[in-house]
Amino acid sequence: MNRTTCLGRTVPVCRLGLATRGESRLTAADVRHSIDRGVNFLNWCGRPDGLSRAVAELGPRRESVVVAVQLESASAVEAAGEFDGLLAQLGTEYVDVVTYYYVERVHEWKSIIGPGGAHEQMVRARDAGKVRLLGVTSHQRHLAALMAQSGLLDLVMIRYNAAHRGAESDIFPVTDRIGMPVIAYTCLRWGALLKPTHEDPPNLVSPSAPDCYRFVLQSPSIAVAIMAPNNRSELDDNLSLLDRWEPLSSSENAAIAAHGERVRRTAGNFP
Repeated sequence: MNRTTCLGRTVPVCRLGLATRGESRLTAADVRHSIDRGVNFLNWCGRPDGLSRAVAELGPRRESVVVAVQLESASAVEAAGEFDGLLAQLGTEYVDVVTYYYVERVHEWKSIIGPGGAHEQMVRARDAGKVRLLGVTSHQRHLAALMAQSGLLDLVMIRYNAAHRGAESDIFPVTDRIGMPVIAYTCLRWGALLKPTHEDPPNLVSPSAPDCYRFVLQSPSIAVAIMAPNNRSELDDNLSLLDRWEPLSSSENAAIAAHGERVRRTAGNFP
């Protein structure tokens, strides 16, 4: 199980990445702590927080960190303003990755890549050196595979975990064939994989967060698995994976896969 990967026109990145969410309580010090431990793929949620402050304060270390942002605008005019705002909040002259955020329908994708769409502006930004890689974030597996094959993107960001494994049949055969990196989010299935289900065998111990990330990273189709801890305690638990960077045994892998199936059946309706 490789510890680092290459995402094209960026520095090599640790395959365990860090993201913030709207309710995340991570501070800039927590983010710097992650970077000190070797985590250098940072996925920012777009709201001022500890991660954006940490990036703005990186100084010379900025070149060794890969920063990803999500773009919500569909038109070129709106994308230009939104992107400039993202750069200003991060205090940086460029970002490494921009993904078109949560593209869930074909007509949304066509709007983005059509005349006057956001893709036109992002290509201009890439030509100007303000962004290095373009990608898309989506929950829709078949659409993600279609977009991956468009020839317009450098990577895709999708949901993948032990309870949501549809990407293995719907996305990975495509991205593997064309050599496109895949970034995985929701690796803990919103924490459900860490909890028991009413279908569990007696005395079963639910998997740990590091082992859930290890399950995702064990797939050769996944370039980076993003963690999104709420606080320093959860962060340090996740970072313990770096101290024991090794694949699951076949029995451990099978146990987490089986638990994922139970979570999928019992934890709510998500395709």
